[in-house]
This record gives sequence, C-alpha cells and structure tokens, in this order.
Amino acid sequence: MPNSRRTRTSPIVGIVGTALIAVFLVACSAQVSDDKAGQSVAPSTPGVEFTSELDHLHGLHINADGTVLAGTHRGLFAIGDSGDTVRVGDSDDDLMGLAGTTGSDTLFSSGHPGPSSSAANPLGLRTSSDGGRTWTDSSLAGKVDFHSLATDGKTLVGFDGVSGVKVSMDQGMSWESGAAVGAASLALTDSGAWAVTSSGVQYSDDNARTFTDVPGAPSLVLIAGASDALWGVDQDGFAWRSREGKDWEKRANVGAVEALTAASYDRAYAATSQSLYALN
Repeated sequence: MPNSRRTRTSPIVGIVGTALIAVFLVACSAQVSDDKAGQSVAPSTPGVEFTSELDHLHGLHINADGTVLAGTHRGLFAIGDSGDTVRVGDSDDDLMGLAGTTGSDTLFSSGHPGPSSSAANPLGLRTSSDGGRTWTDSSLAGKVDFHSLATDGKTLVGFDGVSGVKVSMDQGMSWESGAAVGAASLALTDSGAWAVTSSGVQYSDDNARTFTDVPGAPSLVLIAGASDALWGVDQDGFAWRSREGKDWEKRANVGAVEALTAASYDRAYAATSQSLYALN
C-alpha cells in the first residue's frame, strides 16, 4: 500500500483504544503495592492484536501525532487504534535498527535494502524528517548494519553486531568508536547511555566510550529510554521501569516481545509481530 500513511491528531493514548485503557486501569489497581526489585507478581497485560501480522519487529517509535510506528523486515508500518497496520511510504527495506525521540517525525534507521531498492547493502544510517515516508542516506552506506540503535535527538549510539558500540554526536553525520561491548539493546536518557550486554545492564556517562555494571538491575533483554525514564523487558517477559537505573519496578507481564519504546516514566509500548502492548 504505497504512500498510505495514516495522519491523525489523537494523543498517544488513543493508539490502544478506549476499551484497552480500561483494562490497564484494572490491572494497575490490582497490582501489589510493593512491586520493587521483583518482590511482587506483575499482572499480565493484554495487547491490541494486529489485523495483519507484521514481519518481525526490530524497533518502535512514537511520532509527532502520537502514532506508534514499527520497523519490520519489510519496511515501516503505522499501528492504528484497532490494530490495523498501514505501510508508511514506499520503502520495503529490512529495518534492522530504528530510533527516534518520542513525539518527533525525525527518524533514524539501518538494515538492508528491500526487494524494490537499489541502495547499498548494508544501508548504513538513513534519516527521515517526515515520519518515515521518505529516507535519505546519512553515513556508513555499504559499511554498517546497526542491530541496536538509540538517539536523544542529537547523539546516536549504535551496535552492528560485530565491532562494538559506535557513537555520533552530530545526528549521524560522523562516527567515533565507543566501548568494545556487545549491546543487544541500547537506550539514551538525560544522564547517559545504557546497554543490555552479556554481563547485564550497563551504564555510560561518557558518551558510550566506557560502560559499568548497574547494581540491582533486572536481567533485561530490551531497554528503552526517554528523558530520565528507563523501561525494560526481562528474559521472562516482565516489563520494568526505573528513573536513571534506580529503584526498578516490575510493572507487567508481556511475554516474549520483539521491540520496546519509552514515551515517559508513565508510559511505554512493547510489541510482537502480532500485538501491541501499552505499559504504564
């Protein structure tokens, strides 16, 4: 469905629909008050099922009008209120990495060209200023496929699955080598960079050049950040939140999700190829 991006002006919470919000409020009221450090059993969180299954998610983003966008093996898709999924733009590229700051139409992506593309393989870093409808090459074309990617709007951190973390301080125009760690997932908050590594959650206050372990952090497989908030999903499918890596709270059970994005300390979204979960 080329060039069929849905335009909407609803707030972010409209994405999951009124009925689902009511379910979340019930789940939150049933939650045990002492939910820190895994001391309580978090409630299962129902999801909005997609009308058409997506092809393997690699990232989520909340754009300027509150729509949740999903990066997949076959391009970028917008997720509607009732779970409808609509292709954004013409690209069918395999978006292995997707990043943006919540509430912005500026996006960064990486991966491999799709069947209709003549772009370099791998794609390097690509940038969109219109919510993913069109993309331009920024850097590293033919050289890098970022499997993990995060941004705070200016700084970008990425991991290509091979050579450690790379860091850009100018929106991806130029890059420097960061720490030689394998980062399955990356996040940026006001205080620094965060990585899910084989040693657990790690933190950097020097633009991802060095990382140290985060004491007390859960065993996460996905992590996302916004402002001072961190959200994560652990190996057992539980969603957690924290302010700057402190006082982790277990919030919900979402199962084995493929992608995660944080809107704020009070809201995040996780997804599989079949469903979207709103977290609060």
